[in-house]
Amino acid sequence: MTAGAIAAGAGPAPAVRLESLTHVYGDTLALDDVTLDLPAGRTVGFIGPDGVGKSTLLALVAGARKIQGGRVTALDGDMADPRHRRRVCPRIAYMPQGLGKNLYMDLTVFENLEFFGRLFGQDRKERHDRIADLLKSTGLDPFPDRPAGKLSGGMKQKLGLCCALIHDPDLLILDEPTTGVDPLSRRQFWDLIDRIRLERPGMGVLVATAYMDEAERFDFLVAMNDGAVLATGSPAQIKDEVGAETLEEAFIALLPEDERRGHRNLTIQLRQQHDGPPAIVAKKLTRRFGDFTAVDQVSFEIERGEIFGFLGSNGCGKTTTMKVLTGLLPASEGGAWLFGEETKAHDLETRKRVGYMSQAFSLYAELTVRQNLDLHARLFHLPRQRIAGRIEELIERFGLTSYAEVLAATLPLGVRQRLSLAVATIHEPEMLILDEPTSGVDPIARDSFWELLIDLSRNQGVTIFISTHFMNEATRCDRISLMHAGQVLASGTPAALVEQRGADTLEEAFIDYLQEATGQSDTGDSPVVAQPPKISSSKTEATRTSSALGFSPRRLFAYSLRESMELLRDPIRLAVALVGTAFLMLVFGYGISFDVEDLTYAVLDRDQTPESRSYLEGLAGSRYFLERPALSTHREMDQRLKSGDITLAVEIPPGFGKDLLQGRTPEVAAWIDGSMPFAAETTLGYLEGLHRHYLTELSRRSTGSDPVFLPAEIESRYRYNQDFKSIFAMVPTVIALMLVFIPAILMALGVVREKELGSITNLYVTPVTRLEFLFGKQLPYIVLGMANFLLMCALAVFLFGVPVNGSFLALSVGALLYVTATTGFGLLISSFTKTQIAALFATAIATTVPAVMFSGMMQPVASLDGNAALIGQGFPTGYFMTISVGAFTKALGFADLYRDFLALAAFIPILTVLSMLLLNKQER
Repeated sequence: MTAGAIAAGAGPAPAVRLESLTHVYGDTLALDDVTLDLPAGRTVGFIGPDGVGKSTLLALVAGARKIQGGRVTALDGDMADPRHRRRVCPRIAYMPQGLGKNLYMDLTVFENLEFFGRLFGQDRKERHDRIADLLKSTGLDPFPDRPAGKLSGGMKQKLGLCCALIHDPDLLILDEPTTGVDPLSRRQFWDLIDRIRLERPGMGVLVATAYMDEAERFDFLVAMNDGAVLATGSPAQIKDEVGAETLEEAFIALLPEDERRGHRNLTIQLRQQHDGPPAIVAKKLTRRFGDFTAVDQVSFEIERGEIFGFLGSNGCGKTTTMKVLTGLLPASEGGAWLFGEETKAHDLETRKRVGYMSQAFSLYAELTVRQNLDLHARLFHLPRQRIAGRIEELIERFGLTSYAEVLAATLPLGVRQRLSLAVATIHEPEMLILDEPTSGVDPIARDSFWELLIDLSRNQGVTIFISTHFMNEATRCDRISLMHAGQVLASGTPAALVEQRGADTLEEAFIDYLQEATGQSDTGDSPVVAQPPKISSSKTEATRTSSALGFSPRRLFAYSLRESMELLRDPIRLAVALVGTAFLMLVFGYGISFDVEDLTYAVLDRDQTPESRSYLEGLAGSRYFLERPALSTHREMDQRLKSGDITLAVEIPPGFGKDLLQGRTPEVAAWIDGSMPFAAETTLGYLEGLHRHYLTELSRRSTGSDPVFLPAEIESRYRYNQDFKSIFAMVPTVIALMLVFIPAILMALGVVREKELGSITNLYVTPVTRLEFLFGKQLPYIVLGMANFLLMCALAVFLFGVPVNGSFLALSVGALLYVTATTGFGLLISSFTKTQIAALFATAIATTVPAVMFSGMMQPVASLDGNAALIGQGFPTGYFMTISVGAFTKALGFADLYRDFLALAAFIPILTVLSMLLLNKQER
């Protein structure tokens, strides 16, 4: 068989047909002209390492990803046609790669299933019947109220499968569903799939897997590499084609000659015994996180130069044990000794003796191979004269010569792992901690990686910790530890553990240990259910199709209910939403004021007469001014104005009193700090008023009549806010500012969070429309925004003493329209941002600047011109600010403010339509 046009042979029409399928990510070719027929009603497995195109292909078939080139036909229709995708969506189930990627960790097992049942239009009775059947069939029925985030890896995958099967699909697509899952849970998972297929023999299953032993049980295989198909057929056919005994050997034989050139079977030398104490000793080691015990009474010893393997499912305590043993975490109980010395948490000297390589690629992608090595050499304080030689030594030893000047981001996965190992050994550590270092790496790259490990262990005496889910890798370790639920089930050589259980393989021995352990503890990974599931059939195909088309309040409600539950169970977000708003209200209400009082001033009185002192008494008696020590010279005046000690200096010239008594017109000099123009202008007004008052009183005493200053006397009176207190203007405007800032940010983060966590896939592969998704996500934040509004109104009235003089109903309706518009603004930003950090900054900047500068807070919108006027008129804050100030201060109601209500209402459909247009229903 070849990788060109590949068919499944004679028989029924294929479930999926791929024609010249091509997909590109930037400069990376993920799929290269793939043409392939996938048989119906069978389990089809895709094998190959990470990055060869398996996930991309499955996402295209599921409709989760947009087709770039070629054609995908699934369930008798073109998956590029949006209407066909909507029509067949209820017949396809897609489980994305990663533990629980389609789940919501704050929701319980039952709530997750309820959510998916609502998305597929099921009524309460049908939903609950199917949930009960699925939980019983998977052994999850004892744990309906357990949050998904507290499930073991195997339980998460079972729950993910239940969510995928809730709507009775005809095509089940599973993207590496058992990666990171222990062997027992993997076996139970596939037994469950087999039992479900017995009940529904027409259901097809497409599976991507990294485990070759797992692929042996599939009906039909597709071997892939570098975006192309290497071979197809049953496992036996693929092995027979190349004359291999195992699928892993067959896959290596199918690789291009240049990729497998130089590959040889791995041989492991005997380990040399080293003098001195063991590398690590653990005695009754325990580590707790609150009430949760991650490591429970662990004891063992590891010799120098030993390759020691940790096996167990995610969350069983492997990584925590490693960190405690090496001093990266403190132990709650027990002790650990590293090379004969007791380990201490946060001990930098201990860390220098250890090299760490995480499962995920954690180096600097924007640096070259050489630059990454150089950076880490400096971080570990290697002597400057040794750095260059050490880098060249590692580049040669780890086969990185041809990649030395290549950016780490562009390296093949296997080369990335070699670079990570080189970086971990740059400082010549005595111990290496490797957390699943070969996950997703092809078999040849894994063997090459293990050659390096064996060399470090046997020739340099480096002690190696390694965690892995590959049983063939575990057999290469000198000794292994089998862990479950924080406890060591057994430790010893792989052969000894197999012999102890009377098993044929290490995997069977491990499963035997796990079955014994799970029978004694409440872990939820229950034994295989003997009875096949009696899952009642969901709706007919016609009913499912009709329910997928059109607007559905049930789907909208599903998203609103789920978002509300997650929000209520997240104390940090809820506190920021409520307490944060109240705190900012207090800060703005008390901290920002345009009232100019208690102005500091000093006097340079060069006359020193009763008349000059009488003139200055007006300043000293005013509530607007605070007197400071008198001035003696102009130099002192200049210095004190510059330092900020005073904001006003008044100079009385010599002869002031004499000129005043003789009827002449004396002059008085006032020096005002003009660094703050608004305050300076107000200060000048106060001075003019005090000056006028002094002259009036002087005229009355001298002549018995008031002086005539102008032909017409002007007296200022205020129609609103007669006390001229800025708090009566600030509080209503702060409410408008808070209702655009926090609700918009929370709304944007609520959507982008789904993108980061991967649950946005549920939008792509379920019948929910963009409008249902957006409104469903928005409603809880509108309610939260109104709660903020009521809280701020209470603070305004009862704390700041600012009454609502107008219609509170009109104010509330305006707030409802405004919050709907501001959360809609958050939706708009979230539709094109991909990370929560980007959404946070974009929303904060895009809301705060227009709200403060162009919405009437600093100056009336009507006084703006040009682009500033366009921004003010095109942003909702100005309209609600008019409503808020009008209702609080001017006693206005609906009839007075209807234009602003209409303007706010117009923002809602505009923002909604823009958000729908920018929000993709498929990943690109």
